[in-house]
Amino acid sequence: MDPEPGIADVVPWPDFAAAACGALQFLHQQLGWDVWTVTRVVGDRQVVLHAHPAEGLPPGASLSWEDSFCRLMVAGEAPRAATVTAAVPEYASRSLGPVTRVAAYLGVPLVTADGELFGTVCAVGFRARPRSASRDLPLVEMVARMLSTLMAAGLRPPAPDS
Repeated sequence: MDPEPGIADVVPWPDFAAAACGALQFLHQQLGWDVWTVTRVVGDRQVVLHAHPAEGLPPGASLSWEDSFCRLMVAGEAPRAATVTAAVPEYASRSLGPVTRVAAYLGVPLVTADGELFGTVCAVGFRARPRSASRDLPLVEMVARMLSTLMAAGLRPPAPDS
């Protein structure tokens, strides 16, 4: 049965993948930034589950967790929002695996129901962003918390390829 026309655009997503992709598309449309991703930490790797635009970083791409911007952010060693990564020494000394020359970064952890790190929602810019772009952070934190809540409520992300 098809939903009524007045509610068709707000029916629930059928699964976590659709919710994550919808969230990334929304963030890209509302805030810009070059590439948005939902990632999962698997062992010593950070694996891309979803990206928008999709051609920006293919799903399944991975990079060393130890060398990632996101690890620094999660550990509290660098800020969640860096509109000019060259101005943040911790970020300036890194390269981001499949994405090189990251000039701006924004990331927020995704957390499981038991308070463990799952992965991240993050964005990169290939050019520095204005300082005002740091105002984007509360919206991204809300989206990340909603995705974490969906996982906690039982909407499971796909199992990682080992």
